[in-house]
Amino acid sequence: MGFHERGWVRFPVDPKTLAWVQSAIPAARASVTDPAHGQWLDCEGTWFIGVDALPNDPSGCVDGQTPLAGAAIDFIAQEYGMQPLHRGQVSVIYPGYPKARRGENEAALRYRRNRDAAHVDGLKPSGPDRRRHVDEPHSWILGLPLTEASPTAAPMVVWEGSHKIMMDAFRAALAGHDPAVMHQVDVTDAYQAARREVFETCPRVEVYAQPGEAYVLHRHCLHGVAPWGDDATAGPDGRMIAYFRPDMQSGVAGWIESP
Repeated sequence: MGFHERGWVRFPVDPKTLAWVQSAIPAARASVTDPAHGQWLDCEGTWFIGVDALPNDPSGCVDGQTPLAGAAIDFIAQEYGMQPLHRGQVSVIYPGYPKARRGENEAALRYRRNRDAAHVDGLKPSGPDRRRHVDEPHSWILGLPLTEASPTAAPMVVWEGSHKIMMDAFRAALAGHDPAVMHQVDVTDAYQAARREVFETCPRVEVYAQPGEAYVLHRHCLHGVAPWGDDATAGPDGRMIAYFRPDMQSGVAGWIESP
């Protein structure tokens, strides 16, 4: 079963990808203690969210000489075409995750613990009722492990095939709306109903990967992070992964229509 059926694909260790990891890890490690990114340490010190914390250039290069390359990058180029990259996310999980995020109530913490904080990227809750809109339509999601960790050290979780259910729900919710205002349409009810269907019908898969490996997720995949296991191990840097999710150039209209 391929990428478009499962909604994700993992690539084995690639020398080019591993070379990029080795070039990026010093900057990633430095970002964790950089006061400029201090607001990203959350969940009572168990998660460094690290949005835009990696100082890469638009090609993904961090050290000025080592390209972001390998089988996963070739796959993205073939499936979607490459585009300029944003500064990467440096997501670090530490022992004890999950604790509550700042401002997170008990129900939200239970969801984080019991459902891996499952979400579709780009739908940020807003307002007192936490309504959701497609604020950031991404093209794809690329995960690049930067440190070695055991399989139960808060792995990324994906619900296989969930992208199809979510895509159908978003298309229905946005049907008939002017593309210019699609980002303003409230998709909360459709999103929550589709999420319930995913939990009931799609297999939950923990994605374990090490430095030099990589995985690509369809942008509509429901995914999250598992709790840190009782037997989990990692080095002093924690379980560190770099993520890239560039914006869809064609906006929300392209986000719901292209493969």
